[in-house]
Amino acid sequence: MPKSDLQKNSDPNNKAVVLLSGGLDSATVLAIAKSQGFECHTMSFDYGQRHRAELNAAEQLSSLLKAASHRVMSVDMRAIGGSALTDSSIDVPTDGVDKEAIPVTYVPARNTVFLSYALGLAEVLQACHIFIGVNAVDYSGYPDCRPEFIDAFEKMANLATKAGIEGQKMHIETPLIHLTKAEIIKQGVANGVDYGLTVSCYQADDDGRACGVCDSCRLRKQGFVDAGFSDPTRYQSVP
Repeated sequence: MPKSDLQKNSDPNNKAVVLLSGGLDSATVLAIAKSQGFECHTMSFDYGQRHRAELNAAEQLSSLLKAASHRVMSVDMRAIGGSALTDSSIDVPTDGVDKEAIPVTYVPARNTVFLSYALGLAEVLQACHIFIGVNAVDYSGYPDCRPEFIDAFEKMANLATKAGIEGQKMHIETPLIHLTKAEIIKQGVANGVDYGLTVSCYQADDDGRACGVCDSCRLRKQGFVDAGFSDPTRYQSVP
């Protein structure tokens, strides 16, 4: 039985905070959490990213997948910069990325910040579970998507909170962490995710149409090919 099922069935508190970006992975995570019987409270971030299309997608997905609540947190990571996603002077790579280097689309401390906000909400809601769609297989080499980071954050969460000190153990749930993009898509389809509503592109236009050439678009397109499903993504031009 999956880790989450064991925890849910042994814990009368079935509330979960789900980090929902509006992309393919986070939509799949929300659908998985719902399928496991969790009362899901979704959280998105307006952090200074290049477009708001993913925030609009997150709101729609949260409603369609019947989350108990949805919040959009404002965090100005553009003031820090250092990433092609938050600094318009840094171009988003469109010719592929060097798999031996951390790409310029890495946003410094993003998952640490997002998980910290989710942890605060989880404590207020008395929720024991935080779901995040990190992946250590088909991903862009981000250090905060690795199992080592998740394990360290979970340990910190149980040291830094009133809930953790009082014995209400916090769990960081990562159901996608060891899956390929194709496997993620298959799970999402099985759980009723409409991927045509999701926005994964790093530089989507205001209508949510994808560029088709950034690293995120490339991984997504190949995932649908490998999964054997037609790609429902709306593109700015024929990819």
